[in-house]
Amino acid sequence: MEPTETEAPEYFHKVVDCQWACPAHTPVPEYIRLIAERRYTDAYMINWKSNVFPGILGRTCDRPCEPACRRVRVDSEPVAICRLKRVAADLKDDVASRLPPPAVKGNGKRIACVGAGPASLTVARDLAPMGYEVTIIDADQKPGGMIRSQIPRFRLPESVIDEEVGYITALGPVMRLGERVESLKTLLGQDYDAIFIGSGAPRGRDLDLPGRREAAANIHIGIDWLASVSFGHVERIGRRVIVLGGGNTAMDCCRTSRRIGGEEVKVVVRSGFEEMKASPWEKEDAMHEDIPILNYLVPKAFTHEGGRLTGVTFEKVAAQHDDKGRRRLVPTGEADVHHPCDDVLVAVGQENAFPWIERDVGLAFDEWDMPVVNQATFASTHPRVFFGGDAAFGPKNIIWAVAHGHDAAISIHKLCQGEDVAARPAPGVTLVSQKMGIHEWSYDNDISNASRHRVPLRNKAEALGNVRLEVELGFDAALGLREAERCLNCDIQTVFTDKLCIECDACVDICPMDCITFTANGEEADLRQRLQAPALNLEQALYLSGPLADGRIMVKDEDVCLHCGLCAERCPTGAWDMRKFLLDMTHAGEVA
Repeated sequence: MEPTETEAPEYFHKVVDCQWACPAHTPVPEYIRLIAERRYTDAYMINWKSNVFPGILGRTCDRPCEPACRRVRVDSEPVAICRLKRVAADLKDDVASRLPPPAVKGNGKRIACVGAGPASLTVARDLAPMGYEVTIIDADQKPGGMIRSQIPRFRLPESVIDEEVGYITALGPVMRLGERVESLKTLLGQDYDAIFIGSGAPRGRDLDLPGRREAAANIHIGIDWLASVSFGHVERIGRRVIVLGGGNTAMDCCRTSRRIGGEEVKVVVRSGFEEMKASPWEKEDAMHEDIPILNYLVPKAFTHEGGRLTGVTFEKVAAQHDDKGRRRLVPTGEADVHHPCDDVLVAVGQENAFPWIERDVGLAFDEWDMPVVNQATFASTHPRVFFGGDAAFGPKNIIWAVAHGHDAAISIHKLCQGEDVAARPAPGVTLVSQKMGIHEWSYDNDISNASRHRVPLRNKAEALGNVRLEVELGFDAALGLREAERCLNCDIQTVFTDKLCIECDACVDICPMDCITFTANGEEADLRQRLQAPALNLEQALYLSGPLADGRIMVKDEDVCLHCGLCAERCPTGAWDMRKFLLDMTHAGEVA
């Protein structure tokens, strides 16, 4: 019998790896192994269950899983987890027969989702097959939310959006597109059993500086401008462009500008380069397209002549740290600098806007005018209203919105079934031996020495000539296989049975990373210093056995383990085993 969650060792719930780092808890090593076996459709479906948008996220994810990748601890470069997700999406077969069918019969419960972005679509994906009548309301003419409106087509082709959003709309939700919700009070009066608000953070922050009003015709809010480009309302921009801001939206703005007329495009940031909020690869892509990033410059004024923008004046600043390490930016005293330009794109952050939510409907708001939302259930202070995505806690990213949608769907289902919303279903957990023979495992434990492979890019001149032409070409099957082989199978755990150990130290001798130590027990801080190689990563739990015959214990530093299985192959008594630990998050309506 496969172990239940309570039977799986507590230690394996403390292992720091990619699956725990992913907000949707996607079983990353499992789908990477399937890619290596060329089982692309199976790999896609594992992704689809947890993160809902594999093809979209395989191009756009902020990759919270990659910093936790075990490969970082070996050669500093994580496995290209995000881009391997795209491999599964690009090379899969038709998945229509493997998707849940629309519900044959409704269950009588009606759910309204405000906004057609990733959070609302995830709620619909979980609840519609269960018979819920889900209605999605959005002011745009096509579903997708910020996926469609704010991510440029050269990063995310519309065909990919249409395909993966289409899998959800095919489940039968009622799509009320081109319709703006003007009043939550009115919506609450329409007999919905629950309302999910996934309306995003639709308002870009502005800069109220001298000259802003006079030169308004050529100063644009970044997220609004990106949407205008995506929907074909804007096709050109001036030759000289300044983008203000250091986040991913700023990177999208500058790269889009290069494709629609911007010849001299600059990104200007008030912070240092390393402190920018943009993902490292987003900055790298911008610089690859000959876009300079200027740091430690604070905008002071927009200059203009006769109502026409002429440039931006900046104050030079430097970072200073106090004795507690807190940073602040202070003027250097140098002369201000002026950068001439024809257009400015302001991408200094996004804000939530809820003018359509009346303040007398039972919803509490905090000091920042954000709804008070339970971080586990996504319930508001109104019993029938739930939030998710950027609307819940401010701007994050797509994978967080998906995770919110899954959790909110559980709450909505429990509410509609008269159950305790706060009682969360436990995940399914299995721990299964991978032994196929004395020295043979069901997974490939050969360690690749290859460095991370770069994703092929389209020729720069060709890419910059078309705002809708995808830049990244993706891994083909051969390159995808080579990148998949870099995975260290961090879900394959070394399991030690102390009563079988004869303390021969064969495992210590063969371990290539010196991560196994037999020693006297003691306090954790002391133990970490007494290992074969000191365990310095305090975020990673140590794996300890019970007392052995001679009073020692086995201590393993999981931080540097390669999961190669050599300890289990060398062990003469079978005290070591390699077992696959699979965490399967329970979604709405599934039996835990």
